[in-house]
Amino acid sequence: MRTNRIRTIAVAATALAAALSLTACGGEDKAMGTKPAGAADTATPAATGTGSTGSTAQPDAPEAGTPETQTVPAEGKHAGGNGKKPETAPNEKAAPSIPACTPKNSTVKVSSVSRPINHLLLTVTNTGSTTCHAYYAPFLRFDGAQAVYPVLDDSKPQAVVTLSPGKKAYAGIALLGEPGQNEPVKSTNLGVGMVDKNNQSKGESTVKLPAETYTDGLGFVTYWQSDVENALMY
Repeated sequence: MRTNRIRTIAVAATALAAALSLTACGGEDKAMGTKPAGAADTATPAATGTGSTGSTAQPDAPEAGTPETQTVPAEGKHAGGNGKKPETAPNEKAAPSIPACTPKNSTVKVSSVSRPINHLLLTVTNTGSTTCHAYYAPFLRFDGAQAVYPVLDDSKPQAVVTLSPGKKAYAGIALLGEPGQNEPVKSTNLGVGMVDKNNQSKGESTVKLPAETYTDGLGFVTYWQSDVENALMY
């Protein structure tokens, strides 16, 4: 009897040890993350962000407070262009300068007038094929006098008189100064010099004066005018 009891106790102890061993192994498997054979995989796959279909990965967001940057075109380049500056239109050809009226492209004549008294009218006509400018006032010399006749500065027009072919300009000539200052002298010929834009002589023509023309050298000649009235108003 005693021997049977000892055997029973020994069998029970062996069974208890086996049960404890199985329990310990199960806990260790759980702690180590091992799965029982045949168990279904229920874990959610990690998002990889590789662009695969159904991926839940999101692009990295900019840090808060970081301003957006813009690309500024380099100097000399234009957005959407090829980097070249736009070409400028070529300069138009400068209009040819208008020449001065000279004895080569114009003629002059002198004539008497009834009003004002002791005055003559000088007329220049553009006989050329192109426009010319009647600059300043004519240089006058009575009968080859050395001194140029005085010019009346108050008669200066607002603009240079321009003559197209066939057109005329006019200058008034006062023959005498204040009475009694100089003895008038009879004159026969008049030298008429034309000038350029720099008031330099461009040649002289000689015209015949009306009969009984007297001058005392104290009169004046006006600037070239566009009409007779302005030429004889002084």
